[in-house]
Amino acid sequence: MTTPNAYDEATKDLDPPLAVIDLAAFDANADDLVRRAAGLPIRLVSKSVRCRYLIERALARPGFGGLMCYSLAEALWHVQQRTSDDIVVAYPTVDHGALRRLAGDERARAAITLMIDSVDHLDVVDAAAGHNHAEIRVCVELDSSWRPVPILHVGTRRSPVFTPRQAAGLARKVVARNGFRLVGLMGYEGQIAGFPDDTGSRTDFLVRWMQRKSVAEIAVRRAEAVRLVREIADLEFVNGGGSGSSETTRAERVVTEVAAGSGLSGSTLFDGYTRFHPRPAALFALPVVHKPTRGIATLFAGGYIASGPPGKNRVPSPYLPGGLRLLPFEGAGEVQTPVTGKAARDLRLGDRVWLRHAKAGELAERFDAYHIVVDGQVERTVPTYRGEARNFG
Repeated sequence: MTTPNAYDEATKDLDPPLAVIDLAAFDANADDLVRRAAGLPIRLVSKSVRCRYLIERALARPGFGGLMCYSLAEALWHVQQRTSDDIVVAYPTVDHGALRRLAGDERARAAITLMIDSVDHLDVVDAAAGHNHAEIRVCVELDSSWRPVPILHVGTRRSPVFTPRQAAGLARKVVARNGFRLVGLMGYEGQIAGFPDDTGSRTDFLVRWMQRKSVAEIAVRRAEAVRLVREIADLEFVNGGGSGSSETTRAERVVTEVAAGSGLSGSTLFDGYTRFHPRPAALFALPVVHKPTRGIATLFAGGYIASGPPGKNRVPSPYLPGGLRLLPFEGAGEVQTPVTGKAARDLRLGDRVWLRHAKAGELAERFDAYHIVVDGQVERTVPTYRGEARNFG
Protein backbone atom coordinates (compact mmCIF):
# COMPACT_ATOMS: atom_id res chain seq x y z
CA MET A 1 0.00 0.00 0.00
CA THR A 2 1.19 3.53 -0.73
CA THR A 3 2.16 5.78 2.15
CA PRO A 4 -0.98 7.65 3.27
CA ASN A 5 -0.92 11.41 2.62
CA ALA A 6 -2.44 14.11 4.78
CA TYR A 7 -5.74 14.02 2.87
CA ASP A 8 -5.98 10.25 3.29
CA GLU A 9 -5.50 10.66 7.02
CA ALA A 10 -7.96 13.54 7.30
CA THR A 11 -10.73 11.61 5.50
CA LYS A 12 -9.95 8.07 6.66
CA ASP A 13 -13.43 7.71 8.22
CA LEU A 14 -15.19 8.82 5.01
CA ASP A 15 -15.92 6.74 1.95
CA PRO A 16 -14.79 7.98 -1.46
CA PRO A 17 -15.64 9.36 -3.95
CA LEU A 18 -15.41 12.58 -1.98
CA ALA A 19 -14.15 16.12 -2.42
CA VAL A 20 -12.15 18.31 -0.07
CA ILE A 21 -11.15 21.94 0.20
CA ASP A 22 -7.73 22.59 1.69
CA LEU A 23 -8.68 25.72 3.60
CA ALA A 24 -5.12 26.96 4.06
CA ALA A 25 -4.59 26.80 0.29
CA PHE A 26 -7.97 28.45 -0.37
CA ASP A 27 -7.15 31.32 2.01
CA ALA A 28 -3.66 31.73 0.58
CA ASN A 29 -5.11 31.97 -2.93
CA ALA A 30 -7.62 34.56 -1.72
CA ASP A 31 -4.79 36.62 -0.23
CA ASP A 32 -2.87 36.37 -3.49
CA LEU A 33 -5.88 37.59 -5.47
CA VAL A 34 -6.16 40.58 -3.15
CA ARG A 35 -2.45 41.30 -3.54
CA ARG A 36 -2.70 41.14 -7.32
CA ALA A 37 -5.74 43.44 -7.37
CA ALA A 38 -3.55 46.07 -5.66
CA GLY A 39 -6.29 47.96 -3.88
CA LEU A 40 -9.17 47.47 -6.30
CA PRO A 41 -12.12 45.56 -4.84
CA ILE A 42 -12.64 42.03 -6.13
CA ARG A 43 -16.12 41.06 -7.23
CA LEU A 44 -16.31 37.34 -6.48
CA VAL A 45 -17.41 35.17 -9.42
CA SER A 46 -19.83 32.65 -7.93
CA LYS A 47 -19.73 30.09 -10.76
CA SER A 48 -16.08 29.47 -9.90
CA VAL A 49 -17.00 28.45 -6.34
CA ARG A 50 -20.64 27.17 -6.18
CA CYS A 51 -20.51 26.64 -2.44
CA ARG A 52 -22.19 29.15 -0.15
CA TYR A 53 -19.83 28.57 2.77
CA LEU A 54 -16.78 29.32 0.61
CA ILE A 55 -18.44 32.29 -1.07
CA GLU A 56 -19.28 33.81 2.30
CA ARG A 57 -15.77 33.12 3.59
CA ALA A 58 -14.18 34.90 0.64
CA LEU A 59 -16.58 37.85 0.80
CA ALA A 60 -15.72 38.32 4.49
CA ARG A 61 -12.05 38.94 3.62
CA PRO A 62 -10.81 42.53 3.17
CA GLY A 63 -10.36 43.20 -0.54
CA PHE A 64 -13.45 41.31 -1.69
CA GLY A 65 -16.69 43.18 -2.29
CA GLY A 66 -19.80 42.12 -4.13
CA LEU A 67 -20.81 39.02 -6.02
CA MET A 68 -20.97 38.18 -9.72
CA CYS A 69 -23.58 35.47 -10.35
CA TYR A 70 -24.14 33.53 -13.52
CA SER A 71 -27.94 33.49 -13.47
CA LEU A 72 -30.69 35.69 -12.14
CA ALA A 73 -32.25 32.78 -10.25
CA GLU A 74 -28.94 32.29 -8.46
CA ALA A 75 -28.70 36.00 -7.64
CA LEU A 76 -32.23 35.99 -6.19
CA TRP A 77 -31.32 33.00 -4.02
CA HIS A 78 -28.25 34.77 -2.67
CA VAL A 79 -30.34 37.83 -1.85
CA GLN A 80 -32.77 35.56 0.00
CA GLN A 81 -29.83 33.98 1.87
CA ARG A 82 -28.38 37.45 2.57
CA THR A 83 -25.06 36.42 1.05
CA SER A 84 -24.57 39.85 -0.51
CA ASP A 85 -26.49 43.03 -1.18
CA ASP A 86 -24.37 43.89 -4.24
CA ILE A 87 -24.79 41.34 -7.03
CA VAL A 88 -24.12 41.64 -10.75
CA VAL A 89 -25.60 38.96 -13.00
CA ALA A 90 -22.79 38.37 -15.50
CA TYR A 91 -24.95 37.00 -18.30
CA PRO A 92 -28.16 38.42 -19.76
CA THR A 93 -31.31 36.61 -18.70
CA VAL A 94 -34.47 35.57 -20.54
CA ASP A 95 -35.90 33.83 -17.46
CA HIS A 96 -39.39 35.37 -17.24
CA GLY A 97 -40.21 33.82 -13.88
CA ALA A 98 -37.03 35.16 -12.29
CA LEU A 99 -37.59 38.58 -13.87
CA ARG A 100 -41.06 38.75 -12.37
CA ARG A 101 -39.65 37.84 -8.96
CA LEU A 102 -37.01 40.53 -9.31
CA ALA A 103 -39.50 43.20 -10.34
CA GLY A 104 -41.75 42.38 -7.39
CA ASP A 105 -39.02 42.32 -4.71
CA GLU A 106 -37.78 45.72 -3.52
CA ARG A 107 -34.76 44.32 -1.69
CA ALA A 108 -33.72 42.24 -4.71
CA ARG A 109 -34.07 45.22 -7.05
CA ALA A 110 -31.76 47.26 -4.82
CA ALA A 111 -29.16 44.50 -4.72
CA ILE A 112 -29.15 43.02 -8.24
CA THR A 113 -27.84 44.47 -11.49
CA LEU A 114 -28.74 42.77 -14.78
CA MET A 115 -26.39 42.49 -17.75
CA ILE A 116 -27.53 43.78 -21.13
CA ASP A 117 -25.96 44.28 -24.53
CA SER A 118 -28.98 45.42 -26.56
CA VAL A 119 -32.42 46.97 -26.19
CA ASP A 120 -33.77 43.48 -26.87
CA HIS A 121 -32.81 42.61 -23.30
CA LEU A 122 -34.88 45.54 -22.06
CA ASP A 123 -37.78 44.26 -24.14
CA VAL A 124 -37.48 40.86 -22.45
CA VAL A 125 -37.75 42.50 -19.03
CA ASP A 126 -40.80 44.48 -20.11
CA ALA A 127 -42.43 41.38 -21.58
CA ALA A 128 -41.91 39.47 -18.35
CA ALA A 129 -42.67 42.16 -15.78
CA GLY A 130 -44.96 44.52 -17.66
CA HIS A 131 -44.18 47.95 -19.06
CA ASN A 132 -44.87 49.70 -15.75
CA HIS A 133 -42.46 47.63 -13.66
CA ALA A 134 -40.35 49.18 -10.93
CA GLU A 135 -36.87 50.43 -11.80
CA ILE A 136 -34.35 47.70 -12.69
CA ARG A 137 -30.60 48.23 -12.42
CA VAL A 138 -28.65 47.31 -15.58
CA CYS A 139 -25.04 47.08 -16.73
CA VAL A 140 -23.81 47.31 -20.34
CA GLU A 141 -21.39 44.63 -21.47
CA LEU A 142 -18.56 45.77 -23.71
CA ASP A 143 -17.10 43.08 -25.96
CA SER A 144 -13.46 43.00 -24.82
CA SER A 145 -12.14 40.55 -27.38
CA TRP A 146 -9.19 41.39 -29.62
CA ARG A 147 -9.86 42.07 -33.28
CA PRO A 148 -6.62 43.12 -34.97
CA VAL A 149 -8.29 42.78 -38.38
CA PRO A 150 -12.03 42.65 -39.19
CA ILE A 151 -12.10 38.90 -39.90
CA LEU A 152 -10.15 37.84 -36.77
CA HIS A 153 -11.86 37.52 -33.38
CA VAL A 154 -9.75 36.41 -30.41
CA GLY A 155 -11.72 35.99 -27.20
CA THR A 156 -15.17 35.02 -26.01
CA ARG A 157 -18.29 35.47 -28.16
CA ARG A 158 -20.51 37.59 -25.95
CA SER A 159 -21.66 41.13 -26.52
CA PRO A 160 -22.26 42.83 -29.90
CA VAL A 161 -21.20 46.13 -28.27
CA PHE A 162 -17.59 46.51 -29.40
CA THR A 163 -16.86 50.16 -30.10
CA PRO A 164 -17.12 53.07 -27.66
CA ARG A 165 -19.73 54.64 -29.91
CA GLN A 166 -21.85 51.49 -29.75
CA ALA A 167 -21.61 51.54 -25.95
CA ALA A 168 -22.67 55.16 -25.84
CA GLY A 169 -25.51 54.52 -28.27
CA LEU A 170 -26.91 51.73 -26.10
CA ALA A 171 -26.45 53.86 -22.97
CA ARG A 172 -28.61 56.61 -24.49
CA LYS A 173 -31.37 54.13 -25.24
CA VAL A 174 -31.27 52.77 -21.69
CA VAL A 175 -31.53 56.17 -19.98
CA ALA A 176 -34.38 57.13 -22.29
CA ARG A 177 -36.33 54.04 -21.30
CA ASN A 178 -38.69 54.02 -18.33
CA GLY A 179 -38.11 51.36 -15.71
CA PHE A 180 -34.33 51.04 -16.07
CA ARG A 181 -31.24 52.64 -14.52
CA LEU A 182 -27.81 52.24 -16.07
CA VAL A 183 -25.30 51.76 -13.23
CA GLY A 184 -22.36 49.84 -14.67
CA LEU A 185 -20.18 48.81 -17.57
CA MET A 186 -18.48 45.41 -17.72
CA GLY A 187 -15.94 43.82 -20.05
CA TYR A 188 -14.34 40.37 -19.78
CA GLU A 189 -11.06 40.05 -21.68
CA GLY A 190 -11.13 36.28 -21.87
CA GLN A 191 -8.21 36.12 -24.29
CA ILE A 192 -6.04 37.44 -21.45
CA ALA A 193 -7.74 36.14 -18.30
CA GLY A 194 -8.52 32.69 -19.69
CA PHE A 195 -5.50 31.90 -21.87
CA PRO A 196 -2.50 30.28 -20.12
CA ASP A 197 0.81 31.59 -21.44
CA ASP A 198 3.31 29.18 -19.86
CA THR A 199 2.21 25.68 -20.86
CA GLY A 200 5.51 24.51 -22.28
CA SER A 201 4.10 24.70 -25.79
CA ARG A 202 5.99 26.19 -28.71
CA THR A 203 3.06 28.58 -29.15
CA ASP A 204 3.42 30.21 -25.71
CA PHE A 205 5.37 33.11 -27.20
CA LEU A 206 2.50 33.77 -29.62
CA VAL A 207 0.01 33.83 -26.74
CA ARG A 208 2.17 36.31 -24.83
CA TRP A 209 2.53 38.47 -27.95
CA MET A 210 -1.23 38.41 -28.53
CA GLN A 211 -1.91 39.31 -24.91
CA ARG A 212 0.48 42.27 -24.93
CA LYS A 213 -1.24 43.64 -28.03
CA SER A 214 -4.69 42.97 -26.62
CA VAL A 215 -3.90 44.59 -23.26
CA ALA A 216 -2.84 47.79 -24.99
CA GLU A 217 -5.87 47.81 -27.27
CA ILE A 218 -8.55 47.15 -24.67
CA ALA A 219 -7.10 49.77 -22.31
CA VAL A 220 -7.59 52.50 -24.92
CA ARG A 221 -10.98 51.27 -26.12
CA ARG A 222 -12.42 50.70 -22.64
CA ALA A 223 -11.24 54.12 -21.46
CA GLU A 224 -13.01 55.81 -24.35
CA ALA A 225 -16.16 53.74 -23.86
CA VAL A 226 -16.27 54.67 -20.16
CA ARG A 227 -15.69 58.34 -20.98
CA LEU A 228 -18.58 58.44 -23.43
CA VAL A 229 -20.97 56.44 -21.26
CA ARG A 230 -20.20 58.56 -18.18
CA GLU A 231 -21.37 61.59 -20.15
CA ILE A 232 -24.75 59.87 -20.38
CA ALA A 233 -25.13 58.01 -17.08
CA ASP A 234 -23.65 58.14 -13.60
CA LEU A 235 -21.87 54.78 -13.48
CA GLU A 236 -21.40 53.18 -10.08
CA PHE A 237 -18.83 50.65 -11.29
CA VAL A 238 -16.66 49.57 -14.21
CA ASN A 239 -15.86 45.85 -13.95
CA GLY A 240 -13.23 43.94 -15.86
CA GLY A 241 -10.97 40.94 -16.02
CA GLY A 242 -10.75 37.61 -14.27
CA SER A 243 -8.37 35.62 -12.09
CA GLY A 244 -5.86 35.40 -14.92
CA SER A 245 -5.70 39.10 -15.78
CA SER A 246 -5.84 41.02 -12.49
CA GLU A 247 -2.50 42.78 -13.05
CA THR A 248 -3.35 44.18 -16.46
CA THR A 249 -6.99 44.93 -15.73
CA ARG A 250 -6.39 46.87 -12.52
CA ALA A 251 -3.74 48.95 -14.33
CA GLU A 252 -6.53 50.62 -16.34
CA ARG A 253 -7.51 53.80 -14.54
CA VAL A 254 -11.16 53.60 -15.57
CA VAL A 255 -11.67 50.14 -14.02
CA THR A 256 -13.14 50.38 -10.51
CA GLU A 257 -13.25 46.65 -9.66
CA VAL A 258 -11.91 43.34 -10.93
CA ALA A 259 -13.75 40.04 -11.18
CA ALA A 260 -12.13 36.85 -9.86
CA GLY A 261 -13.06 33.45 -8.52
CA SER A 262 -11.27 30.63 -10.33
CA GLY A 263 -7.98 31.48 -8.66
CA LEU A 264 -9.39 30.47 -5.29
CA SER A 265 -9.43 26.73 -6.02
CA GLY A 266 -6.27 26.48 -8.11
CA SER A 267 -7.71 24.21 -10.80
CA THR A 268 -5.32 22.74 -13.37
CA LEU A 269 -6.11 25.26 -16.13
CA PHE A 270 -4.28 27.81 -13.98
CA ASP A 271 -1.08 25.78 -13.83
CA GLY A 272 0.22 27.40 -16.99
CA TYR A 273 0.34 31.12 -16.18
CA THR A 274 3.42 33.28 -15.78
CA ARG A 275 1.48 35.86 -13.77
CA PHE A 276 0.44 33.74 -10.80
CA HIS A 277 0.60 30.23 -9.35
CA PRO A 278 -2.37 29.35 -7.13
CA ARG A 279 -2.11 26.44 -4.70
CA PRO A 280 -4.30 23.37 -5.33
CA ALA A 281 -7.20 23.87 -2.91
CA ALA A 282 -9.99 21.72 -4.38
CA LEU A 283 -9.30 17.99 -4.68
CA PHE A 284 -11.37 14.85 -5.09
CA ALA A 285 -10.61 11.26 -4.16
CA LEU A 286 -11.57 8.12 -6.06
CA PRO A 287 -11.13 4.57 -4.74
CA VAL A 288 -9.26 1.81 -6.48
CA VAL A 289 -11.74 -0.91 -7.49
CA HIS A 290 -9.74 -2.96 -10.06
CA LYS A 291 -6.14 -4.04 -10.51
CA PRO A 292 -6.18 -5.29 -14.10
CA THR A 293 -2.37 -5.44 -14.22
CA ARG A 294 0.42 -4.75 -11.78
CA GLY A 295 1.05 -1.34 -13.35
CA ILE A 296 -2.57 -0.19 -13.69
CA ALA A 297 -5.09 0.70 -10.99
CA THR A 298 -8.66 1.37 -12.05
CA LEU A 299 -10.61 3.92 -10.05
CA PHE A 300 -14.35 4.14 -9.56
CA ALA A 301 -16.07 6.90 -11.59
CA GLY A 302 -14.10 10.08 -12.33
CA GLY A 303 -15.26 11.29 -15.74
CA TYR A 304 -15.57 14.87 -14.60
CA ILE A 305 -14.72 16.56 -17.88
CA ALA A 306 -14.53 20.35 -17.85
CA SER A 307 -16.47 22.58 -20.21
CA GLY A 308 -14.80 24.30 -23.14
CA PRO A 309 -13.07 23.00 -26.26
CA PRO A 310 -12.40 19.24 -25.97
CA GLY A 311 -8.78 18.40 -25.28
CA LYS A 312 -6.27 17.00 -22.81
CA ASN A 313 -6.44 20.09 -20.64
CA ARG A 314 -10.14 19.48 -19.89
CA VAL A 315 -9.77 16.14 -18.11
CA PRO A 316 -9.05 15.58 -14.41
CA SER A 317 -5.39 15.22 -13.44
CA PRO A 318 -4.10 12.62 -10.96
CA TYR A 319 -2.38 14.47 -8.12
CA LEU A 320 -1.61 12.10 -5.22
CA PRO A 321 0.20 9.81 -5.04
CA GLY A 322 2.56 11.52 -7.43
CA GLY A 323 3.61 10.11 -10.77
CA LEU A 324 0.24 8.76 -11.90
CA ARG A 325 -1.30 9.50 -15.28
CA LEU A 326 -4.44 8.61 -17.22
CA LEU A 327 -4.43 6.05 -20.02
CA PRO A 328 -4.55 7.87 -23.37
CA PHE A 329 -7.10 5.51 -24.94
CA GLU A 330 -9.50 5.41 -22.00
CA GLY A 331 -9.02 8.62 -20.05
CA ALA A 332 -11.45 9.56 -17.28
CA GLY A 333 -14.70 7.63 -17.58
CA GLU A 334 -18.21 7.83 -16.23
CA VAL A 335 -17.85 4.63 -14.19
CA GLN A 336 -14.13 3.95 -14.19
CA THR A 337 -10.82 5.78 -14.59
CA PRO A 338 -7.65 3.70 -15.01
CA VAL A 339 -4.34 5.25 -13.96
CA THR A 340 -0.81 4.07 -14.54
CA GLY A 341 2.68 5.03 -13.48
CA LYS A 342 5.19 3.82 -10.93
CA ALA A 343 2.90 4.55 -7.97
CA ALA A 344 0.14 2.40 -9.49
CA ARG A 345 2.13 -0.74 -8.66
CA ASP A 346 1.69 -0.14 -4.93
CA LEU A 347 -2.00 0.73 -5.05
CA ARG A 348 -4.42 -1.85 -3.65
CA LEU A 349 -8.19 -2.18 -3.66
CA GLY A 350 -9.73 0.56 -1.54
CA ASP A 351 -6.73 2.88 -1.74
CA ARG A 352 -7.45 6.45 -2.79
CA VAL A 353 -6.15 8.49 -5.66
CA TRP A 354 -6.55 12.25 -5.38
CA LEU A 355 -7.26 14.24 -8.52
CA ARG A 356 -7.68 17.87 -9.51
CA HIS A 357 -10.43 19.20 -11.77
CA ALA A 358 -9.53 21.27 -14.80
CA LYS A 359 -11.92 24.13 -14.02
CA ALA A 360 -12.94 25.85 -10.84
CA GLY A 361 -16.54 25.54 -9.72
CA GLU A 362 -17.57 22.65 -11.93
CA LEU A 363 -16.37 20.10 -9.36
CA ALA A 364 -19.21 21.29 -7.11
CA GLU A 365 -21.71 19.99 -9.67
CA ARG A 366 -20.41 16.46 -8.98
CA PHE A 367 -20.50 16.42 -5.17
CA ASP A 368 -23.15 17.27 -2.61
CA ALA A 369 -20.57 18.42 -0.08
CA TYR A 370 -17.03 19.63 0.40
CA HIS A 371 -15.07 18.37 3.40
CA ILE A 372 -13.08 21.32 4.74
CA VAL A 373 -9.58 20.20 5.72
CA VAL A 374 -7.71 22.28 8.32
CA ASP A 375 -4.42 21.19 9.91
CA GLY A 376 -4.79 17.63 8.68
CA GLN A 377 -8.35 17.16 9.91
CA VAL A 378 -11.84 17.60 8.50
CA GLU A 379 -13.00 20.68 10.37
CA ARG A 380 -16.50 20.65 8.90
CA THR A 381 -18.53 19.43 5.96
CA VAL A 382 -20.43 22.01 3.96
CA PRO A 383 -22.95 21.68 1.13
CA THR A 384 -22.23 22.71 -2.42
CA TYR A 385 -24.99 24.25 -4.54
CA ARG A 386 -25.90 20.67 -5.48
CA GLY A 387 -26.03 19.73 -1.79
CA GLU A 388 -28.49 22.57 -1.22
CA ALA A 389 -30.60 21.25 -4.12
CA ARG A 390 -29.71 24.27 -6.25
CA ASN A 391 -29.01 23.95 -9.95
CA PHE A 392 -28.75 27.22 -11.84
CA GLY A 393 -27.16 25.93 -15.03
